Amino acid sequence: MKMETPEPAKTSIQVIERMVALLDVLASYPDPVSLKELSKVSGLHPSTAHRILNDMVVTRFVDRVEPGTYRLGMRLLELGNVVKSRLSVREAAVDLMRALHNKTKQTVNLSVRQGDEIVYIDRAFSERSGMQVVRAIGGRGPLHLTSTGKLFLSIDEPKAIRAYATRTGLAGHNKNSITDLTRLERELSLVRARGYARDNEELELGVRCMAAGIHDDSGKLVAGLSISAPADRLQDDWLEDLVNTAAQISATLGHRVGGTS
Repeated sequence: MKMETPEPAKTSIQVIERMVALLDVLASYPDPVSLKELSKVSGLHPSTAHRILNDMVVTRFVDRVEPGTYRLGMRLLELGNVVKSRLSVREAAVDLMRALHNKTKQTVNLSVRQGDEIVYIDRAFSERSGMQVVRAIGGRGPLHLTSTGKLFLSIDEPKAIRAYATRTGLAGHNKNSITDLTRLERELSLVRARGYARDNEELELGVRCMAAGIHDDSGKLVAGLSISAPADRLQDDWLEDLVNTAAQISATLGHRVGGTS
């Protein structure tokens, strides 16, 4: 009697690939999706799709809205929030900062706002950049005298900007420093229009900077990425790379242009 040869068992990888395919289809639809549509778009046989969906319903990766109709489940949101809470801006930025430094050969800074100052939380640089790095990691700078600081001020309400000016007195460091509220407001208007900010030797004579913002999944400005260079070496050609790198870091944090994730 001839024995039937059983079908090869599906590997774990195949099952995972099919699960991901179904999740991707569900993610592409704003409303619940029918089993028929899921099967069609994913390329899976209806019985296979149904079996996998049932398992994902049990584990809450998928919700069954009504018989034969599915949507993404709350378990994905829960896990996403865990990932978000564990992902720091620095972790998302470090490799991309190094790549930008390797391309420009200049100092690349990552900084965040703390009150009326920015704090440098990471830096990619080399001794060959031709500029002494004065502000080390943990160093601080006034918002109105730094490129990243201007990014943060530019999103404040006019009332908050005036309050900042009153608190700080818009103290300057040198002849190039912005110490007048009207001039600061004009500068911040330019920042909003351009989408990036500059420091033209306002913090340190001989050093110029330009910065682009890093945003999280909610669209909130959470950090600034800047290039610092000797005043006669800063190149506008680097601006596109700077903005693109900041956008890549933002994407890693879940930011999507034109909306939230």
